[in-house]
Amino acid sequence: MGLVQRTTGLFKAKANKALDHAEDPREVLDYAYQRQTQLLQQVRRGLADVATSRKRVELQRTQLARSAATLQEQAGKALSANREDLAREALTRRTAVLAQDAELQEQLAALQQEEEKLTAASQRLETQVDAFRTRKETVKAAYTAAEAQTRISESATGIAGGMEDIGAAMQRAQDRTEQLQARAAALDELTASGALDDPASPLARDELGAQLDAVTSGGEVEAELAAMKAELAAAAQPPASLEPAPERPAPAEAAEGGSAPEPAGGGVPAEAGEPPAPAEPGTDAAGPGKRGPND
Repeated sequence: MGLVQRTTGLFKAKANKALDHAEDPREVLDYAYQRQTQLLQQVRRGLADVATSRKRVELQRTQLARSAATLQEQAGKALSANREDLAREALTRRTAVLAQDAELQEQLAALQQEEEKLTAASQRLETQVDAFRTRKETVKAAYTAAEAQTRISESATGIAGGMEDIGAAMQRAQDRTEQLQARAAALDELTASGALDDPASPLARDELGAQLDAVTSGGEVEAELAAMKAELAAAAQPPASLEPAPERPAPAEAAEGGSAPEPAGGGVPAEAGEPPAPAEPGTDAAGPGKRGPND
């Protein structure tokens, strides 16, 4: 067996298998019924043509019969008029007409036989086409029902490709859900036992972070406390007067006026209820520029 023959056989086998998969029996039956219908129409057209030819031959025979009768009458009149030659010519033509009529009669008989055959064939073919149409519809209905039953069975058992994909997807989703649920439960257990800390929880900080936060918060508290003390001290001191100090009167004017002696230090006399201002360094109660007996 040569390589070409093997290749040809393999190609035919592959093509036949592909055609088997692509072939739809319902389409094949419809095509066969269409072909039979076309053949039946051709037979009917042939029968109509034969019937037309038969009718034409019958009309020709009718005309020939009239011609023969006319020639017969003319021959008799010519013979009555002592025109034997004309009578002979008329009879000769009548003989020719009768000969044609005989030929047409034979054709008519053949056409009648052909018409009868075509009529019988048409009736027989029409019966076969009707029977084939009934059988075709029955086979198509059975094939459609079997195909639907097969698809339903495949869908129910998960054999179909689409159902396999859907089943696999559902199985993957279920496995993923179980995995996530197990992971969430494990994380909850570890968090509850303290093995894992929640970053969002205030209890999740370590000891060093807590100490650093305490130091930072303590420094902030001390700074805020010092600022509050300074504000209180500034509020307790009287505001400094912006007017110039009055001139000091002479001793004599002071004595005449009966005014009280100026307090040591040359300051403004303290108001009642206020403590005396402390003496400046290097001075004493006797006033500036005076020294005590011990100096």
